[in-house]
Amino acid sequence: MAEVRLQEGESLENALRRFKRKVQQEDIIKEIKKHSFYLKPGEKRRVKQALARKRSRKKARHEQD
Repeated sequence: MAEVRLQEGESLENALRRFKRKVQQEDIIKEIKKHSFYLKPGEKRRVKQALARKRSRKKARHEQD
């Protein structure tokens, strides 16, 4: 769980910015989206394979440059 303590003399906006960065680094949002609905095992496998294909295409495109 991400936690940010307000430092002395720090504005709330800066603390909120640090909190958002920490949440993003810990992939909390990704986990919440992943568990927000149920995927059947076959659907989960298809999604995983599609992401792998997307990554490999992106890697191949960057290697061409």
